[in-house]
Amino acid sequence: MPDITEIKKKKLELMKSRAAIDKPISVTDSSFSDFIKKYHVVVIDAYTDWCGPCKMMAPVIDELAREFAGKAVFGKLDVDANPQTSAQFGIMSIPTLLFFKNGEYADTSVGFGGKEALKKKIEEMLG
Repeated sequence: MPDITEIKKKKLELMKSRAAIDKPISVTDSSFSDFIKKYHVVVIDAYTDWCGPCKMMAPVIDELAREFAGKAVFGKLDVDANPQTSAQFGIMSIPTLLFFKNGEYADTSVGFGGKEALKKKIEEMLG
């Protein structure tokens, strides 16, 4: 039978991983793998600072992060600063959104998409 201390530790880790994160988190090549495995549903916004459509997408991602807090987690990946992850997923155009469920790649969306379409996609992943 497991020790009560070990059970408490695992329960606390689980609770932390499901904490309601209500804003996008900066992700890098070195943190990417752990980040997508840590949460049930993850949306990665691949962008650059100089990209006009990326700037239009940013407030949409911020709103969705607040709306889906506790259900999905959003990450921001600067493709110029993180070429390994960009190459791994074949990111050729930005903004690109990468969707993950249970640490596994699920889908990609390229270009500026409307909030409602993204919301529907995330709700489907949660369902």
